[in-house]
Amino acid sequence: MKLENKRVAILATDGFEKSELFEPLKALKNEGARVDVISVKNGSIKSWKGENWDEPIEVDYLVSNSNESDYNALVLPGGVANPDLLRTNEDALQFIRQFFISGKPVAAICHAPWLLISAEVIKNRKVTSYHSIKDDVINAGANWVDQEVVVDQGLVTSRNPDDLPAFINKMIEEIREGKHEDQVVNA
Repeated sequence: MKLENKRVAILATDGFEKSELFEPLKALKNEGARVDVISVKNGSIKSWKGENWDEPIEVDYLVSNSNESDYNALVLPGGVANPDLLRTNEDALQFIRQFFISGKPVAAICHAPWLLISAEVIKNRKVTSYHSIKDDVINAGANWVDQEVVVDQGLVTSRNPDDLPAFINKMIEEIREGKHEDQVVNA
C-alpha cells in the first residue's frame, strides 16, 4: 500500500458532485490512506448526481474542530452547491489556508477552485477548473489552462468528472511525495 501512514481530509458539504468525492475516497483507501470526511455540519451530507440529490456520506468531523496538522493532504470535491456553501464558512477557508501555509498537497476539482479563490491561495498559480468559473479563477490572479489535470507545487486541479482518472493519479502521486516547501504561502 503506497499511502500507508497517510491521513487525508476530504472537505465537503451538501451538494458535492457524487463521483468527485466517492471515487477519490475509494482510490485513497485502496492505496492504504486513512480518509476523513470533514464538513460544516454533523451527520451526513448529500451528493448531487445529474439533476438530483443522490447518495449521502457520513461526516467524520466538523471543520471547526479539525486541524490541518492532523493530515497529510486535502481533497476538495466540486459540484456547484458544495463549494458555494463552503466558501462562505470562515472555518472551512482557514482549514484550506493552513494546508497551503504548511506546503501540504491539495487537490481541487470542478467548481472547487472557488474555495481556493475565497481562501486567497490561488494567485500566481497555474490551475484548471470547470469552464464556467474560468473568469473567476483568472480574476483571482491565477493562470487558467484547459487541461485534464494541472499540478503546481503540490496543488492538483482538474476540470470535471471526466478528468477523474488523471486527477486521482496525480493526487496520489502528490500525496506520496508529501510537503512542497516551495508551495508554502504566507497567509
